[in-house]
Amino acid sequence: MKRMLFLLGGALFAWMVPAADALDAAIAKGEDFLLSNQSSGGWWSDRQMPALTALPLWALAMGTNAPASALDKAVRYVLSTQRDDGGFYVPKPGRGGSGLGNYNTAVCLSALFVSGRAPVAALLKARAYIASSQLTGDDTYAGGFGYDKLSRRRYADLSNTAYALDAMSRTASLEELRPGGKRVDVDWGRALAFVEGLVKETGPEAGGAAYNDRTPQAGTTTNAAQRVALRAYGSMTYAAVLSMCHAKLDRSDPRVRQSLAYCTKHWTLEENPGMGAQGLYYYYDILARALAAAQVETVGGHDWKRELSAKLLSLQKPDGSWANDNNRFWEADPVLCTSFALLSLRLCK
Repeated sequence: MKRMLFLLGGALFAWMVPAADALDAAIAKGEDFLLSNQSSGGWWSDRQMPALTALPLWALAMGTNAPASALDKAVRYVLSTQRDDGGFYVPKPGRGGSGLGNYNTAVCLSALFVSGRAPVAALLKARAYIASSQLTGDDTYAGGFGYDKLSRRRYADLSNTAYALDAMSRTASLEELRPGGKRVDVDWGRALAFVEGLVKETGPEAGGAAYNDRTPQAGTTTNAAQRVALRAYGSMTYAAVLSMCHAKLDRSDPRVRQSLAYCTKHWTLEENPGMGAQGLYYYYDILARALAAAQVETVGGHDWKRELSAKLLSLQKPDGSWANDNNRFWEADPVLCTSFALLSLRLCK
């Protein structure tokens, strides 16, 4: 960290700013940690969950320091999990689902695309899988995505929807290469309607978003009419902003502005607002991706890139890793949190 002092109009202003070399050094240490924890088979953390390899692959592929051999091993492992239906997952017999196929496929598709090391045919199959996983119908889940396409339970949430829409938006250019010329995509109108349905329109949480309309991840609140509603929270609000941006809304749109106003009101890097320490590193990652997509430089006067990079550097452990003391959403896993931290820091540069 380097203290920058500015004298302006006779007043002395000082703040802590991560020097570029300190930021690069932190990223390099984090990358070294990931590389040292990669298995000989190319995977990280859990070979039954391809997304837990795709996230470190994504983080490493965004830089230039990882050896090609490490990236190639990770790509080979992820590709080995692709099923005939195009999804990336390891089947879970007797579990009534495909092994979180939607979540795994969306994360893997983004990571493989960023790596530039996967066959186009495999990526196009994955895009078709994701498009076919979008829920149809006329209930409040319609237009969204859940964890698992093959689950017997009809279900969608904003986190999985954000990952799916991010992957489909990121890889949209691949459709130019699809044989036969028939393009595959999600229904963006229905997806946007699903997201909008989870954003509070009025009240003290206006602009904030909930996980879905049935799962009280952050608890519930009762309004003046004694109606119970699910609470909005930080990471889901940024997931809503990211999803709206992928649906071609920009920061001037009143829906995006309202959610950014919620983010301003609840700005903090000390916790995931409404969730405390739960999902903190996911919060950092989705915050960075959403604000970058919205092309926002400040949130309520806060230079988010400067503040987020300073916060993450302060949390890095001596071995180069990051980890959450709260294990909800698997965040006690240092590989997962280090991947989230590196993805966030890359967007702070």
